[in-house]
Amino acid sequence: MGAAAGMFDEGALSSWDDYPVHQTSEFIRHVATSDRNFYDRYYFNLHGSSDELFAIFGIGMYPNLGVKDAFLAVTAKGKQRIVRASAELDDRMDISVGPIRVEIIEPLQKLRVVCEPNEHNVAMDVTWTAAVPAVEEPRQYLRSKGKVVFDTQRFAQLGKWEGSITTGDDTSEVTPDRWSGSRDRSWGVRPVGEKEPDGIRLEESTMGGMWNYCPILFDDHAILYMCHEENNGNRPLQEGRLIWSDPAKPTEWLGEPMWQHTTIPGSRLLSGSVIRFSDSDIEITAKPLITNFISVGTGYGIDADWRHGMYQGPSVVQGLEYDVDEVKGLAQYGVVDSVGEFTYDSKTGYGLYEHGFFGAFEKLGLSDRGDLFS
Repeated sequence: MGAAAGMFDEGALSSWDDYPVHQTSEFIRHVATSDRNFYDRYYFNLHGSSDELFAIFGIGMYPNLGVKDAFLAVTAKGKQRIVRASAELDDRMDISVGPIRVEIIEPLQKLRVVCEPNEHNVAMDVTWTAAVPAVEEPRQYLRSKGKVVFDTQRFAQLGKWEGSITTGDDTSEVTPDRWSGSRDRSWGVRPVGEKEPDGIRLEESTMGGMWNYCPILFDDHAILYMCHEENNGNRPLQEGRLIWSDPAKPTEWLGEPMWQHTTIPGSRLLSGSVIRFSDSDIEITAKPLITNFISVGTGYGIDADWRHGMYQGPSVVQGLEYDVDEVKGLAQYGVVDSVGEFTYDSKTGYGLYEHGFFGAFEKLGLSDRGDLFS
């Protein structure tokens, strides 16, 4: 008997269907939910454990929007240069968009990320090797007025980089003795694509309150600190974990994270933090070294004309260049990523110092979405 009319989508087959990875009765091209906001994304950052250069890059796929996109954003010498690309999504096994691609050399251990030389004077060819095992992060699940706005799963990992990166007229040789970074793989549902009508959620922040995320690499271990705290004190997501470089040693739960931030008056930016954990004597002092304002130009939500998953046409590549001081006034209202220096017990490590304040957060004097620290 032939397939029932309307049940078979000719053209749904892709190279992934030749692998035993199916999770539903659908082809791999079709995810289990029809939610337009389903996404599947790579995020990476790269730094020299210093204030000289900070690069952030990623690729995302949006099966229900038929789009894939990528970006490379490099901050150095007061400039932020961006290459971004968007294309129609075909085979999800092709992890490339425009000049940017990810090659999985050994899953969970070694990856290569390339941005081919282009007219926008930003290029890169770097290989990432894991320094600690990958760890599963807590699932993020948020509803707003009945609608699921976040239902995501991620894993995080820290590692070392090797290769080269060019921005403007400068090329940096990237060596694993001091060039490191973190990455995450995330997938699920979060706001993507063209902005949806707010309706009853007009005055609601999608992820209101304070967001902190700090994956930190030390000599023989890493620490993962994460805290999403809403204005009323509720914490939908938090994490405090120590991950040993030796995979034979189990990760250690450090307890509930506690934070103490030093704010920069007249901004929504931080100049430093002290991080503690309820079940550990570890007390980490953190300070930012160089900041990459990824909320502008890369698709993370501030730009009306370029958001992750937004259809830009069959194939588009663009380049942008900003003065960091000119964009931070707007970008501080989104997620802010810095290279952080972290110290505790005579140990010094480096990693991502990420924060965002969305809407009100009265613990630090923010009474509405437009307030700045006093």
